Amino acid sequence: MSAAAIHPADQWSWWRKVLFRFCCIYLLLYITPWTWLGDIPILSLIGDYYGKAETWLVTLANQYIFHIKDVLVPLNGSGDTSYAYAQLCFFTGVAVVGAAGWTLFDRRTSYNTAYYWLLVLVRYFVAMMSLSYGIIKLFGLQMIFPSLSALATPLGDLLPMRFSWYFIGYSTPYQFFSGAVEVLAGVLLLFRRTSTLGALVAASVFLNVMMMNLCYDIPVKLFSIHLFVFSNFLLVSDAQRLLNFFIFNKPTQPAFLFTMPKKWMRTAQVVLKIAFVGLFLVWPIARSYQRWLASKEMHTTNKLATGFFTVDQFQGSVADSLRWKDVVFEATNSGSIQTADTLFRQRYRRGYFSYELDSLAHTIAFKKNAADTTTLFSMQYTVPDSNHIQLRGKIRNDSVLVALKRQPRHYQLTERQFHWLSEANR
Repeated sequence: MSAAAIHPADQWSWWRKVLFRFCCIYLLLYITPWTWLGDIPILSLIGDYYGKAETWLVTLANQYIFHIKDVLVPLNGSGDTSYAYAQLCFFTGVAVVGAAGWTLFDRRTSYNTAYYWLLVLVRYFVAMMSLSYGIIKLFGLQMIFPSLSALATPLGDLLPMRFSWYFIGYSTPYQFFSGAVEVLAGVLLLFRRTSTLGALVAASVFLNVMMMNLCYDIPVKLFSIHLFVFSNFLLVSDAQRLLNFFIFNKPTQPAFLFTMPKKWMRTAQVVLKIAFVGLFLVWPIARSYQRWLASKEMHTTNKLATGFFTVDQFQGSVADSLRWKDVVFEATNSGSIQTADTLFRQRYRRGYFSYELDSLAHTIAFKKNAADTTTLFSMQYTVPDSNHIQLRGKIRNDSVLVALKRQPRHYQLTERQFHWLSEANR
């Protein structure tokens, strides 16, 4: 990114200095560049200790000042938890107080050099996030094609987020395109001469991401808003040049590019750039490629069946709401049951499970997740033919007999239809 568009000799207005101080503190707290190398074992300790200290301070501030919620829910699969909002309030409060104290004691007339390096940090942070999200989309790892269980779920039972996930995951080319644009933004941001174009691409990409998160209730709203704002922050120093070129039809001056004054600094700059590209572009591509290969070679030989089965018979002292209506066995050792039984992992009115099969003892052990070491229950199974399965065992100490019958379900979505010529609106 260009250095400050103002000549170093120029003086900043008071409001610009105050705004810079606030932004500098807030941005450093948010992007935490000292934790970027957390995947490196020794350096990960910095991130660990910093994370613990931040959590303690945010929790303390929430307890005595913000009162977002009595007990904060930490960041998990959702980025919009009560902790995230308390963290937002904490960062804002620290930035306000810090900017006020900075203003009282600092009498400098401008911050051109500091502003330049702040832009560099933000530029690399946005590039890092763009590459991270873009690369996994290139390999179709973020949004997956709807599973058999998802196809068996009524559309009206899906939440907006899951609906949007399947919308993108349905089309591998569209997901690849989305990822390619994000990767393009990240790569352009890595180089000063293309950073303005990269910021424009990133702002467009994250505007779309932000609107999807807001309109489909995807719980990454705060983060996507920040990425959109950060992308536009990168364009502020070039705002007048862009307006002159695109709007006012006026000639514009070339951007000032900061150059390291000493040779060893320029060498270090090149080395750091290569290291960043290796850590956040080359390595993630290699890692995602391995994950993609692993997903194609998943061990599925020791499985019971694949398909949709209705429950022909269900014998047992079980409440009606807990009875099984149908069972889906996926291509992997997992599946789902139409039941309200919370013994299973409940999602969209279906209970999801993983299982381990013992083909010698003819037993199937049900688990909530594949990584679980404990089983929910085990049942004896018999397979009279390819269209019928019988399960017999105990669930919550109640003897249960389940007779399953395969139903030939055909889902048009699995055809992945495409028509250049469409004679009617389908």
